[in-house]
Amino acid sequence: MQQALQGLEPKSIWNHFDRIAAIPRASTKEAAIRQYVLGEAARLGLKATEDAAGNVVVSKPACPGRESATPALLQGHLDMVCEKNEGTAFNFDTDGIRIVRDGDWLKADGTTLGSDNGVGVAAGLAVMESTAIKHGPLEFVFTIDEETGLTGASEFPGGVLKSKFFLNLDGEEKGTLCIGCAGGVVTKARRRVQMQAPAAKAAWRIKVSGLRGGHSGVDIHLGRGNAIRILGATLQAAIGELPAELADLKGGSAQNAIPREAFAVIALDQSSEVQLRQVVSRCEIEQRLDLGAFDPELAITVEKAELPAQVMAERDARGVVDLIASLHHGVLAMSPDVPGLVQNSTNLATLTLSDGLVEIVTSQRSAIESSKLLAASLVATACRLAGFETEHVGSYPGWKPEPGSEIVRKLQEVNQKLYGEPAKLVIMHAGLECGVIGEKYPGMQMVSFGPQIENPHSPNERVQISSVEPFWNYLCAVLEAI
Repeated sequence: MQQALQGLEPKSIWNHFDRIAAIPRASTKEAAIRQYVLGEAARLGLKATEDAAGNVVVSKPACPGRESATPALLQGHLDMVCEKNEGTAFNFDTDGIRIVRDGDWLKADGTTLGSDNGVGVAAGLAVMESTAIKHGPLEFVFTIDEETGLTGASEFPGGVLKSKFFLNLDGEEKGTLCIGCAGGVVTKARRRVQMQAPAAKAAWRIKVSGLRGGHSGVDIHLGRGNAIRILGATLQAAIGELPAELADLKGGSAQNAIPREAFAVIALDQSSEVQLRQVVSRCEIEQRLDLGAFDPELAITVEKAELPAQVMAERDARGVVDLIASLHHGVLAMSPDVPGLVQNSTNLATLTLSDGLVEIVTSQRSAIESSKLLAASLVATACRLAGFETEHVGSYPGWKPEPGSEIVRKLQEVNQKLYGEPAKLVIMHAGLECGVIGEKYPGMQMVSFGPQIENPHSPNERVQISSVEPFWNYLCAVLEAI
């Protein structure tokens, strides 16, 4: 066990989390973690199956005397968002996560931690092996590729599950029960650009860094900077004021993460270096003033680069830069019914230039299906006006709240008994697998909860140690009460 996890309680969860952290499990690359889950089921003598998508389903019989209890499902996703700070030596395809303890928190050394949803998966595995919990009939679903498009949930078959109650273990705020979430869709835009030999004899790399980033759903309302938009504004100034030629673009790393870093390479003669640095410095000051305390560590830097063989034609460069500088990012509308809840949003997620093709990936979210589609249309229209071709992919439904359901009532009774008060009911502006799987099982009652996890989808991700044991105790009490 890693040193950071030594002595932590409950041992069953942290033992599994330690093993999970050692297994590379990027989205779409979950083969090794699937084998771990299947191996645990085999070790415990439990029935396990793997569907065509790669989702794993495990069944555990009821404890003696609880055979007539309502069947319940525990669910979590096996993959994790793979983000690292520039300069961190780490290969997500081969390396295990290096865990660091910081007081009451666990984080990773320069990368995402994978507590989203590693702690939930570990809790499910701990329930699988427990002989102390007096539970009814249980099913466990471990899905693949949640983070890049809810693929496992979308391809999960109907007619497999028998459970009436669905306990999703992907919550990230202690003391709350999530009873609904937004749906989403990804909008991709592509434009072929003309590439030509540079006129300049020198090149420079402009880099935007230091931003907090975060989850494109739950953090979208926090005013954090978007590295791609900031890069666009900086390039607008550079190309507008100097004979700069655009050679390369890259920003963001995942469609469900607010981009923390972005860079561009421009060709520009050595004689213009001082002016370039002045332009970039001015842009940094302006952007810092705009962000204020929302993202105080923003840095925009310039360094010498190798002269590229090709640059964009000026007209194409201006069109691309104008779009990324102006394409909307953030909240589009707040809910008129639920105070503080984002209703519609869009995230400018990733930007790439490869072989003369510029690709921009964005994601839109809303609990209202028509509003989600309107937001996607807004983004696509702006992209088409800039000469891009667009497509919408990966659409998934939201999850309609049912605060009066039997499962919510039962969980609130448990919370009242354990903590002397009901849990706070919340609706998330993020995609959860409950809505996608639940749509195939009409009548299934759903709720999501978990320990305290902060800054998911970024290298600042962390889980609060002291929140995990209460989460486990609550889960055990719920399983005995339903």
